[in-house]
Amino acid sequence: MTEKHYAVAVDGPSGAGKSTLAKAVARELRITYVDTGAIYRVIGLAAFRKGVAPRDEAAVSAMLPSIEIGMKHGDDGLQRMYLNGEDVTDDIRLPQISMYASDVSALPPVRAFLLDMQRRLAREQSVVMDGRDIGTVVLPDAEVKIFLTADAEVRAKRRFLELEQRGTPKPYDEVLAELKERDYNDSHRDVAPLKQAEDAVLVDTSDLDFEQSRTLLLRTIREKIGK
Repeated sequence: MTEKHYAVAVDGPSGAGKSTLAKAVARELRITYVDTGAIYRVIGLAAFRKGVAPRDEAAVSAMLPSIEIGMKHGDDGLQRMYLNGEDVTDDIRLPQISMYASDVSALPPVRAFLLDMQRRLAREQSVVMDGRDIGTVVLPDAEVKIFLTADAEVRAKRRFLELEQRGTPKPYDEVLAELKERDYNDSHRDVAPLKQAEDAVLVDTSDLDFEQSRTLLLRTIREKIGK
């Protein structure tokens, strides 16, 4: 008998640790991890490279037919992203692309362009999918919904350290200001704003380390799916 597929939706603000934790629990559960933020970052990178203003809906919409997004998972679980065949996994993590991704993700044509892709991935296999509207829009019938958050200052510190480790450091105050701006943009956009789904479990990791957060997420998921 074929095992029934299930979906885990992990939503939350920037810097909450969604990608790191979702990737870790997917590996533990032996199911596919889908970083939807990375998919939007590819669109943002494409706009950046073409010199298209990320809030110019007509211009961004016009370039969508020329974009081919690829996604592959390595043995280490890392989701590598491709733009028209080019591996852009590192390029999409550059600081300036974060704001581009936030802006283009608010555009209805972009969301419609990617919605079918994301839902198809969940139909074909069990997934842990993270983003900002997974439980509310993309996979409203997901078996497990988690809203992952942390205090803004805690998230900014994590982001600050991450940028240092990547060799692209920024002053902490600048990181915090950008994070608060993105929080506002994501939660106030007209299309699919960031918000907690009514049936999502709230998980605040402000006072938890990585292992404590991972354990809490795994317990929450297993309680929901009966494993």
